[in-house]
Amino acid sequence: MNGHSDPSELVRQWIEKAENDLRNATHTLTLEEDCPFDTVCFHAQQCAEKYLKALLLSAGVDVPRTHDLRALMLLIPAHLPWRLDLERLLGLNRYSVEARYPGEWEPISRDEAEQAVRIAREVRAAVRKLLLLEGR
Repeated sequence: MNGHSDPSELVRQWIEKAENDLRNATHTLTLEEDCPFDTVCFHAQQCAEKYLKALLLSAGVDVPRTHDLRALMLLIPAHLPWRLDLERLLGLNRYSVEARYPGEWEPISRDEAEQAVRIAREVRAAVRKLLLLEGR
């Protein structure tokens, strides 16, 4: 993706960025008033995307420049025991655009933002298990 020579270091960097997105989403949700739910959802989508890219890189797959979680999921090698429901994960796809840009989008509720963070955490757990990082 960027010509990095050490794949394991690049995987680590993607995971670090994904963790930062999850930390941002989780922290922002603690706001009692004026919580920007769109920002929470954007960071949840980004967390999932970056974890999927880390998984693909660790499997030796060239990672495309895309925010489309479906496209990334389709690249996961068949031998990996991936257990997450594709349709559930795809609910995050809309936040890569809708949460960042103005438009005629449906408002995002706290419940929806909390659900997005739950899905991001599920992706995190699934990828970390496959990468054997659960305890770290």
